[in-house]
Amino acid sequence: MKFLIAGFGSIGRRHYRNLKTLGENDIVLLRSHKSTLDDEEIVGVPVEDSIEAALSHQPDALIVATPTALHLDSAIPAAKAGCSIFMEKPVSNDLDGIQKLASELKIHEKEMLVGFQFRYHPGLKKVKAWVGEEKIGRPLMVRSHWGEYLPNWHPWEDYRESYAARKELGGGVVRTLSHPFDYLCWLFGGVQSVGSKIENLSDLELHGVEDMGEINLQFESGVFATVQVNYFQQPPQHTLEIFGTEGTIRWDNEDGVASVWTVTKKIWERFEMSPGFDRNDLFMAEMRHFINLTKGLEPSQCNLEDGLVVQNLVSKILSQ
Repeated sequence: MKFLIAGFGSIGRRHYRNLKTLGENDIVLLRSHKSTLDDEEIVGVPVEDSIEAALSHQPDALIVATPTALHLDSAIPAAKAGCSIFMEKPVSNDLDGIQKLASELKIHEKEMLVGFQFRYHPGLKKVKAWVGEEKIGRPLMVRSHWGEYLPNWHPWEDYRESYAARKELGGGVVRTLSHPFDYLCWLFGGVQSVGSKIENLSDLELHGVEDMGEINLQFESGVFATVQVNYFQQPPQHTLEIFGTEGTIRWDNEDGVASVWTVTKKIWERFEMSPGFDRNDLFMAEMRHFINLTKGLEPSQCNLEDGLVVQNLVSKILSQ
């Protein structure tokens, strides 16, 4: 198969390397040439600077790794050309154009995968299994917290110029750290109501975007969740706690471990990561799935409709 990668910053480069590791070497790049990373590893790889020229290579699939606000610029033409689509989260910076993308995918009977890689995390998959088997009874309340220090996120670039810091590129902490919204819906289903407070509290030099958000979600199942995200926390923290009628579940992204305490055993049981587990394992699992999706061997584990759930949540949060 032939893969087109739109965008060759840090995440585009990761997907390129993972494709190569998985034996996929027929790759075309669509680039703006704004990346500050070196180009040594892509010598000899076809590079185009327009979507029209890139699609003339007749790729089977597109990987969208451009800034959020530019996602649909490549995704809609590629869907119209009959490509399967892998799109980094979130789907876009607003809802304009998404129905056009959905229409083209339907016409050409192609699938899309949205890049919420935490769905592939072994610890979170174990959390989902525990919730499904009612290990802690009926879940009542959830607390998710994700804080990052934006200047340390991509130390090779000026954070002030990154998409995450700029409104016109679809940045802001709520969009950029939107993974908890996806995995909470994956765990607990549809959201009934949303309440939020977003602010710019720190001294970071951001351009029209927020650096913190505190969001309350009421799920149709009755579960109540609080999600906190920020750009200024040192050291970073990404954790999840679920409180049920018969126990508690915890997950910590730092070591990946999931733990459960139940009223029957009254001890913490731990689900450990396999030796050698690496963050890139999530992206590798995601890319294996996308390759199989493109071949028609598997349905999407996170399709456009799933991505739209998060998109709508983000829109509601930012409009309050």
